[in-house]
Amino acid sequence: MAITQQKVLTKVFGDPQKRILRRLQKKVDEINALGPKYKKLSDEELAGQTDVLRKRLQKKSVTLDTILPDAFAVVREMADRTIGARHYDVQLIGSMVLHEGSVAELKTGEGKTLMSTLAAYLNALEGKGVHVVTVNDYLAQRDAGWMGQIYDALGLSTGVIINEASFLYDENYDNEAHTDPRMKKLRPCTRKEAYQADITYGTNNEFGFDYLRDNMVNDIELVRQRDLNFAIVDEVDSILIDEARTPLIISAPAAENPDSYYQFAKIAAKLTPEDYTLEEKRKQVALTDEGVEKVQKMLGIKNLYTPEYVRSVYHMDQALRAQTLFHRDKDYVVTNDGEVIIVDEHTGRLKQGNRYSEGLHQAIEAKEGVPVLQESMTLATISFQNYFRLYKKLSGMTGTAFTEAEEFQQIYSLDVVVVPPNKPITRQDHQDLIYKTEKGKLKAVAQAIKEYHDEGRPVLVGSGSIAKNEMIAKYLDSEGIKYEILNAKNNEREAEIISHAGEKGAITLATNIAGRGTDIKLGPGVKELGGLVVIG
Repeated sequence: MAITQQKVLTKVFGDPQKRILRRLQKKVDEINALGPKYKKLSDEELAGQTDVLRKRLQKKSVTLDTILPDAFAVVREMADRTIGARHYDVQLIGSMVLHEGSVAELKTGEGKTLMSTLAAYLNALEGKGVHVVTVNDYLAQRDAGWMGQIYDALGLSTGVIINEASFLYDENYDNEAHTDPRMKKLRPCTRKEAYQADITYGTNNEFGFDYLRDNMVNDIELVRQRDLNFAIVDEVDSILIDEARTPLIISAPAAENPDSYYQFAKIAAKLTPEDYTLEEKRKQVALTDEGVEKVQKMLGIKNLYTPEYVRSVYHMDQALRAQTLFHRDKDYVVTNDGEVIIVDEHTGRLKQGNRYSEGLHQAIEAKEGVPVLQESMTLATISFQNYFRLYKKLSGMTGTAFTEAEEFQQIYSLDVVVVPPNKPITRQDHQDLIYKTEKGKLKAVAQAIKEYHDEGRPVLVGSGSIAKNEMIAKYLDSEGIKYEILNAKNNEREAEIISHAGEKGAITLATNIAGRGTDIKLGPGVKELGGLVVIG
């Protein structure tokens, strides 16, 4: 009924998506017409257009929409001169969608990073700051260093904030700590300096935590962020929908005796599946009556659920959750120093400095037999959903947004516009294969890798956890096949591994760390062999 009604409305009023694209195409024609004008200018004259546009913007009747065609044409020309990449017409459309405060859906490989520079530059001309939000520290640095060349040539400053560090793009600086040439021009700076830049790149976590820290200071001089003006969120469906209710929490230590955690970790380890009911999907576990009896016997008490044992119930609940719901090398890793570090379920990366709340982290430390650090109490908290709704203007880009169009509209008042690809997609998608056992599946994966490797094609194998990642590696070891492994344990080599992942015969085993935002460029002769093979 709803589908038929939608068809009738589309027939009467026309397809709203096509209507938007037709309107934006007129602006594209204007931008293309300005191309020859800016192509004639010298580099200095082209860079001077930033001041020209800023002066125009100060006039009463002139808005960002008025100067959009010139601003886009200037950035397009400078991008061609600095990084050798010229925006396609569809990228112009996508960036106009961002400027209008909507979500642009572009297919994988359509160049969202380059596309965003147009809207970022245009809005930065107001001098109020633009935040480009990425899903991890690597992408924040890569994109800031890469696109910073365009902004710098046009006289705009570029900052980047990552976990426990911040940088400014500086053409005259060489950062020897980075192997990726796109990151070498990032000069360390203060957090405040990075936020004072015209355009600031960073992760959703860092923007959110800095907002919380700013709301806790007593001196205005210690505030890092400016007013939240305009944000472009990369992989917007992941950040604004999947992680929408994820709380960002700033906490302080609270006194608690670690012995209780060790005591209950030992008790939880002795319980069997008959002693509790488990709901893995909802991350919930509860003792059965038999389990309660067993715990009471081990503690030497008659009734666990009396007021005097309220802390014991708390410790038992967390110990049981740590034992049954949180698994090593999937939900967290244990470093050589005995530190328990959370693995981000969405990005596959280590969440340095983050800890589970309400004693769960301590329960996991006790379970793993490492030193139990102090429990914490919450000082400030905000969800991603509430944080991003504070921006004066919000936009986003991703390859998969239309399926969540209703949620974007209801929660954030964001429209989704599907931008057509520049060229037809040539990727071949095969049917999923289902195996009876884990062992059979892993053998089949190893066999498929070997066959494609013999053809000379590069192979990327994605797995859901570090443990699975390492299991596949063992199968390849037994076959004597060389590979690179990429997961949260060795992500410092990410740039190097990804740079070779598209070369002939390369095999890369990765978790979802190589998912969103990862660009793998094909090496010489690979396209002729059939391109990159991705096995999930």
